[in-house]
This record gives sequence, structure tokens and C-alpha cells, in this order.
Amino acid sequence: MKNELLKKINEKSAVIGIVGLGYVGLPLGLEYTENGFNVLGFDLDEKKVNDLEQGKTYIKHIPTERIKRSVDAGLLKATTDFTRMPEVDAIIICVPTPLDEHREPDMSYVVGTAETIQKYLRKGQIVTLESTTYPGTTDEILLPLFESAPSKQNADDAGSKFTVGKDFFLAFSPEREDPNNPSYTTKTIPKVVGGITADCLEVAVALYDKVIIKTVPVSSTRAAEATKLLENIYRSINIALVNELKMVFHKMDIDIWEVIDAASTKPFGYNAFYPGPGLGGHCIPIDPFYLTWKAREYEMNTKFIELAGEINTFQPHYVVQRAMEVLNDESKSLKGSKVLILGAAYKKNVDDMRESPSLKLIEIFREKGAAVDYNDPYVPALPKTRKYQYNMNSVDITDSNLSNYDLVVLSTDHDDYNYEFIKNNSKLILDTRNAFKKNGLVNGNIHKA
Repeated sequence: MKNELLKKINEKSAVIGIVGLGYVGLPLGLEYTENGFNVLGFDLDEKKVNDLEQGKTYIKHIPTERIKRSVDAGLLKATTDFTRMPEVDAIIICVPTPLDEHREPDMSYVVGTAETIQKYLRKGQIVTLESTTYPGTTDEILLPLFESAPSKQNADDAGSKFTVGKDFFLAFSPEREDPNNPSYTTKTIPKVVGGITADCLEVAVALYDKVIIKTVPVSSTRAAEATKLLENIYRSINIALVNELKMVFHKMDIDIWEVIDAASTKPFGYNAFYPGPGLGGHCIPIDPFYLTWKAREYEMNTKFIELAGEINTFQPHYVVQRAMEVLNDESKSLKGSKVLILGAAYKKNVDDMRESPSLKLIEIFREKGAAVDYNDPYVPALPKTRKYQYNMNSVDITDSNLSNYDLVVLSTDHDDYNYEFIKNNSKLILDTRNAFKKNGLVNGNIHKA
């Protein structure tokens, strides 16, 4: 089985199945089609499937032209029909792993996908999980399901079970996608890979070697799962540190951004992290809590992770506190004020809304009695999310509109914004990203949060 699958991969005759056609699955699938592989994408969202079948994009930073080339070449297809899974040789799982209302892992997407794969798994396939999760997910959840899948190959072995590393192959390779990063793409970010067995690892490395500039084999799926958690816990803790220092330094009348710039001149022993209105994206606000949850099984407390989570979660509340102070200095109350939030995406120059702190800001401002609008050139309307169901559309940035708000809060520092125009036509500005100073605009009606 292994040699036959490796031959297909090396000859690019293997069909690649991508489960979950979002910010991770779609760019990965395109890398395979652009390297000559046939890709069949699976997703429950009929709109995504229809868009892809028509060669259209639904992710802002992935151009339609790129998708259309793969569709027109007959290399990219998409479906909502999961019974077609036996058609593919590699199944790459790229589904969400959010937290539930108790900040515990919601594994329903991974488990549901694995149960579906179990029904249609055939001999000679490799399954890799890319969804960020806790160490042990691949061998504790996926492996037992797949090994208990009854063989449907022929009448002679009907009812027999699959053996990992022999009949099928199983691996974990954490996604490292950073939407619209100008320096790194799916192809150029090294790929960590861990397999259940040595043969699983060999096949998985061969699979990713065809499209990724460098693969990094590790000893197990658990080591690969832990690698992704370490990367994002490192970032979460360091961002929490500068967020805490931001609040302390503000009381001391010290500019945290100036301090960071000065510290960054040290050529060793220091990496710059920057404060903001809160954490966003699918990784940093969520991934650390997967380890916190799993650590309880081993009677271990993850104090650094939990403290960082508390600080970062508090940041939208801090921004609203600063808004109240800024308005108070102008003899205005937040209650009854009109507030415009600039930026709804979690990071600049993308349309990715996942865990965006702007959504929390809207909620808190409304709870305090403010009338809230937003603008985002990448998000014309706020979509329904797991936590929020706002019926809001992006308002235009015009001189008359800006002057109508008591406070403008910059939450996402899109390059599209004309910061000088915004400054000149706004009464008060609260900048959570230091964007106005970066554009040479300081003091006057600009305040920092």
C-alpha cells in the first residue's frame, strides 16, 4: 500500500481531498493544483462549493483569477457530497476547532469529519489533520475511529479492520496560515509533520514535499500537535505582556510604542511584540486553551497561559475605559455618544472576521449606552458568527459622516485608510494600533488606547 501511494504522489497522479475550504483549506488546495495535482474539495457550505465550481473567490486576498485558472484546467473541483471520499488518495482535514461557551475545546467539527471519513475510508489512503488541537487528538480520536472502519475492498476481506501504517496512513501537520502575509505564503512556510508510524510519516512528508518548500519531520503526532500550541502560546503570552505594560505605562505617562521601538534596537535577546484592542484570528485567542484543558487531565495548572488569557481578554474592556476617559475630558458621557469603529477584521488588509476584538468592542459600547457604527473596506456587512449576530453594514468614510461621531475608534489599521483625512474630519480619535503616529499624525484630537 505504501509504495503504491508514494508512487502516485511522486507521479502527481494522486487525487488530493481537502475537507474544509476556508482560510486554510483553499490556499492549500490551490498549491496542489498549481503543482499539477487534481484536487477535490469537500465543504458543507453550498455557497463556497458553488463559487469554486464557477471559478469565483470568497476570500478577499485570494484572487478570482487564481481560482479560475485551476478550475479551467480541470484540476480543482468542489462538492458537498462526502460519499465521494473514496475517489481521493489523500484526505487533508482543515476544519475549525473553536472554543465553546465555557472556553473548552469544541471538537465537534473534527469528530464529525472523522466519523464521516470512517464511513468511506478505503485502503491505500492517507489522512492528515491540520486543525489546531490538543496533543493526543490524532491518536486518541482519529486513530481508533479509522482502525475500526470495516474494510469494503472486496468480498474476501469484507468486515475486516484497517491497520494504520499498512492499510491506511495517518498524520498530523499543523496549519501555519497567515492570511495575506506579504512575506510568507502557504508554499514558503515550513511544514511540521508527525506520523502515527514511521511509514505514515514517510508518506505524509512525501505528500507535503510536493508543494511546501520545506517539511520538518517530528517523532510523533503529539509532538506536531504540541509544536503549533507552543508557537501560539509564545505569541499569546508576549502580547499579553505588552498589553499589560501598555496599561501600566499609560498611568506613568510613558508611550509604550516609543519604548518598544527603543527596545527593538537591541540586536539580540529581544523580539518585538505589539499591543492592541484584543486578540483576533482563529489561533492565538483559542489555541492556548486547548493545552490548558488537556493539562487538567494530568493534574497540571497552566498559570502563564491562563494569566495571558485574562489580560488579552480584558483589552476590549480597557479600550472602552479609555474611550470613557477621553470623552469625559471633553465633558461628554459615553452613554448617548455616537461611536464609529474603524476596522472589523481581526488584522489589517484582510476580510477575516474570526475572533475579531472589534465584535466585542461593539458589544461593550452598546452595553454602555453608545450608538455604534463601523467601517471596514474589506467587510461590507458583519456576518453571523458563533457569538454575535449583528445586523450592521459598513458606513462610508466621508467628511460629513466622520464629523457626526463623538468618537472614532481605530481597531484595525488597514492600509486603505487615509489617516490624515480621518484626523482632519473627526472630533476625537482613539487609536489602539499606533497607526496615526506611524503616519506622522500625533497629538491634537488623537488619543491612544
